[in-house]
Amino acid sequence: MAKTLMRFTGVGGQGVLLAGEIFAAAKIKTGGFGLKTATYTSQVRGGPTVVDIQLDDKEIYYPYANDGEVNFMLSVADVSYQSFKNGVKLGGTIVVEPNLVHPTEEDRKKWNIVEIPIITIAKEEVGNVITQSVVALAIANTFMDAIDKETLINTMLSKVPAKVHAINLTAYELGEKYAKEAMK
Repeated sequence: MAKTLMRFTGVGGQGVLLAGEIFAAAKIKTGGFGLKTATYTSQVRGGPTVVDIQLDDKEIYYPYANDGEVNFMLSVADVSYQSFKNGVKLGGTIVVEPNLVHPTEEDRKKWNIVEIPIITIAKEEVGNVITQSVVALAIANTFMDAIDKETLINTMLSKVPAKVHAINLTAYELGEKYAKEAMK
């Protein structure tokens, strides 16, 4: 597999760090190399957050994605989207939460902008907004085909308490379903 570079952006408390951690851990479980590099403000909740996720079969020597290198970005907060979108290569895919992220017409010319209501799915269809990171995880993996689905799900389940396994499995399936619909 070629090197995969993904970026999740949001604000503190939205679970983007956890999603990056799950991807990196799942890649390591397959015998490859996975790295998540997070940048966030000192605010615990509400500050801009970015997580770069690198997955490769070869050793990773530099922890940061250079501007214009990221293949895929997912954003659930406009402040972070505006701050970190330029890291995505021209023609790359950016999935946005349409109720919170507002790409410009210029953005839509540069990148493949896909609108999926991630937070609404978590809140209304899964029934728990905290599952938005798992919805995002499934969307990213469906678009990127980065990790074997079973490995990714098992890694995700190992990172969350057993009492929430069922709702997180539902969140994953819904994220995957919405991503597949968006890819048609």
